[in-house]
Amino acid sequence: MTDRIVKVPVSATDHKSRAVLIIYTGGTMGMSYDQYGTLVPYNFEGIANEMPELKSMDVDLTVVSFSDPIDSSNVTIEHWNHLAEIIENNYHRYQGFVVLHGTDTLAYSASALSFMLEGLQKPVIFTGSQLPIGAVRSDARQNLVAAIEIASARENQPVAKEVCVYFDYFLYRGNRCKKVESVHFDAFESENHPPLARVGINIEYNHAALQVTQSAETFKVCRMKSACIALIKLFPGLNQDYFEHILNTPGLQAVVLETYGSGNAPTDHWFSQAINTAMEKEIIFYNVSQCSGGRVIQGRYVTSRHLQESGVISGLDITTEAAITKMLFLFSKYRNNRQISTALATPLRGEMGH
Repeated sequence: MTDRIVKVPVSATDHKSRAVLIIYTGGTMGMSYDQYGTLVPYNFEGIANEMPELKSMDVDLTVVSFSDPIDSSNVTIEHWNHLAEIIENNYHRYQGFVVLHGTDTLAYSASALSFMLEGLQKPVIFTGSQLPIGAVRSDARQNLVAAIEIASARENQPVAKEVCVYFDYFLYRGNRCKKVESVHFDAFESENHPPLARVGINIEYNHAALQVTQSAETFKVCRMKSACIALIKLFPGLNQDYFEHILNTPGLQAVVLETYGSGNAPTDHWFSQAINTAMEKEIIFYNVSQCSGGRVIQGRYVTSRHLQESGVISGLDITTEAAITKMLFLFSKYRNNRQISTALATPLRGEMGH
């Protein structure tokens, strides 16, 4: 991919003390209305004209745009690898990074990058908008300006040293949030982990909730590879043939099982037998709750004890988005199922509680 690099023009008398790289991947924020009222991709070379307030910020801004900006519904592992590569190639040139991304799969991408960017010591802030930057009541301006402020914030060292999502006055851990709204500005929530910051007149950071990265770790990127993973959401009336057909998918390596409440599932013999048969083929099962809040507690009820006894791994309070991307990351990093299973049960980037 050949990306477009745009230096945001600033006044010749300005002396910017911090440098932030904005990476535009696509999405609503980078769109504008054409003469027919249709949303079309916006040329980010004109961002300084569209948002003159950027020139008054004490930040040196550079914009890198994907050569072919994408709708986030089309995001693939290849795009995650490319995004990680841009950050890797520019890691020592900038104090922070802002990723402009479509909202539909933003939580997946933020979760993926949180695992891929090992030893991260700088802020990588994902943001987007529900309305395009040219709309009268757009949330794009506020989200972008605040994301830049957070990406450049320092208190002797970067305030945030992890992958985050900023949206509608709140900063969340990237692998702890999910999209919950399609028509309101408060599109994201993080039920199982408190916000990392709240933006008002001032930016109030929750330092106790921010990720602490070991300074001894060296920054490196783990490229993501494809893996055969299934996501099965349980529901009353789940068909046996359907369930077994998925588990018999050729080359299937793992299943994220979205269960009820605190990790509960049917106790029908056929259901347990199908899981046991699949596990004999070394297929890994990861138990994730359908509830936005709460956590999986296998064995709390009889309806989850059989999963625990079968060796299904508890995802505790992890989100589905983080569960999927964590699995992809671990299958890219390890070849041994035992290593993968151990890591799935262990918090790696603050994606789950203990």
